[in-house]
Amino acid sequence: MTETHATIPAGAPVFPPGRYGRRREPGRRRPLLAALLAVALVAVLSLVAVRLYQQYGDPNYDAEVITYTGITDTQVLVDFRVTVPEGGSAVCVLRARDRDGAEVAREQVTVSAPPGERRVATRHRLVTSARPFIGEVLRCRPA
Repeated sequence: MTETHATIPAGAPVFPPGRYGRRREPGRRRPLLAALLAVALVAVLSLVAVRLYQQYGDPNYDAEVITYTGITDTQVLVDFRVTVPEGGSAVCVLRARDRDGAEVAREQVTVSAPPGERRVATRHRLVTSARPFIGEVLRCRPA
């Protein structure tokens, strides 16, 4: 014979007492705490995004390779153009890779624009440890 209680609605499951532990009572919701945590998370992520943009995403320093020539077993000449703020300077990282893609040279070069100019075209000789296949500019940043 099964027990029925007047407090249990019809169709609700009846669990044997003491078998499944006690039922949880509905907990108090804390929407204010969740909202504060969400605002704090957005603030932290915004600060991280601004910092990364300042470090890596400055559009004032843009470089493009014009050509790479003079390839020998020990060097490559890289002609490149850098856009900097008017009259400013930049530090650019150049590298050379061999046919397999292995890096055979890496060097930092400082490029300065004449007063009133924003674009600087320059040539740099990279000394390599093996025969290079390509010369490239990885990035430029403020000097």
